[in-house]
Amino acid sequence: MSDVVWPAVPGYSTERLHQPWRLFVAACEVVVAAVAVWVAFLAWDNSLTTVTVRLDDGTELVSRVYAGNWIALAIGLGGLAGILVVDALRHVLLGVRARRRRYRKSRDNGQVAEG
Repeated sequence: MSDVVWPAVPGYSTERLHQPWRLFVAACEVVVAAVAVWVAFLAWDNSLTTVTVRLDDGTELVSRVYAGNWIALAIGLGGLAGILVVDALRHVLLGVRARRRRYRKSRDNGQVAEG
């Protein structure tokens, strides 16, 4: 069997995935995720409204009304924070595994090879 060689994709970069700058990107994503969680808690607190009604006989009725738009915003921000944390973990793994390229001479013919 022969080896299958895929055709070159135009515009595709052949740079290595493991780069140390990804640690900075991961830190930024964690900060944005923390802000998103904080705003999600604020939105959830904003979604609850207490309505009190006093009747003629002195009875007091207390109801809680939830605003769906604030709840949806809180859930969406929580989901966004979760995605950002998972992506930050990916960036940390790719940033930590970054290694310098070492060049060494091949034993066969003395040419410089990556390794």
